[in-house]
Amino acid sequence: MSTVTVERHEHVAAPPAAVLPHLADLSRWQGWSPWEGADPDLHREYAGEPGSVGATYAWSGNRKAGAGSMRVTEVTPDGVVVALEFTKPFRSSSVSRFVLVPSAGGTDVTWRMESPRTVMTRIFPLEKLVGPDFEKGLRQLRAVVERG
Repeated sequence: MSTVTVERHEHVAAPPAAVLPHLADLSRWQGWSPWEGADPDLHREYAGEPGSVGATYAWSGNRKAGAGSMRVTEVTPDGVVVALEFTKPFRSSSVSRFVLVPSAGGTDVTWRMESPRTVMTRIFPLEKLVGPDFEKGLRQLRAVVERG
């Protein structure tokens, strides 16, 4: 396989329209991201129309937070696609897709990341590195959305 995929799911007791803004507006990730708090002095920059295709978020921080950028490449009622580029601690790129499916009593949210298979992904398996983070992030997203 030329790509590595990591995927996690969570049910949110709210309609897709209530979940979508928390995913599409990159500044709202501070409320649920599993990596929030990795560096209390993290430097953030946002550009573009929040919640719209082309909006970006760049960060730089300590060794744990690293540095990189995200760009929203797609926003539909069914989800959001974000291109991710890390520059530190090592260079990598991936695509995160958030898929929203209406279900009984709310929305089934899928967070799927696809990344090229590289030497680094063989040494540090992404499933083990980010799988637990995705689970934490989705739980936190559910809590934020359900609180209203």
